[in-house]
Amino acid sequence: MKTISQRLFVFAGLLASPCATKLEPAAPVARKPKDPRIVRLQQFLEEKGCPISQFAADFIEAADHFELDWRLLPSISYIESGGGRDYRGNNIFGWANGEYSFPSIRAAIRLVASRLGKSKLYKHKDLDGILHTYNPDETYGLRVKAIMTLLGARRGAFAEESD
Repeated sequence: MKTISQRLFVFAGLLASPCATKLEPAAPVARKPKDPRIVRLQQFLEEKGCPISQFAADFIEAADHFELDWRLLPSISYIESGGGRDYRGNNIFGWANGEYSFPSIRAAIRLVASRLGKSKLYKHKDLDGILHTYNPDETYGLRVKAIMTLLGARRGAFAEESD
């Protein structure tokens, strides 16, 4: 019978022995090119002095997830809060007449995208219907759509990407 010390000695020897396999150099990781919509949105928001430029990827992700035009949420934010220059309670969208508070700007983006994409009030409406429901002021939709136009094409920011 082997004693405990003999077993520990064998176990320690196994741990201490060098590994015989040679590590292969890591294969280069294919990097996904940055979404041109994110680049364009960041550029636009920075040019306009909007503090929410750091959330460009969040806007795009939420729009894609809830099947919205990628320009809609940032354009509403631009009209409602100057792109994050004037708001309370992380409410950059003027949601619920600006009275609603969100735990974070990311949460605001996600919740508003969810409501515009999935709630009975907005689902199955075209852009004009969504904007009229969001704010029935007759000029509101025109102002939001003007910002959307400045951002670029519906499918992307570049001419080669058509609707």
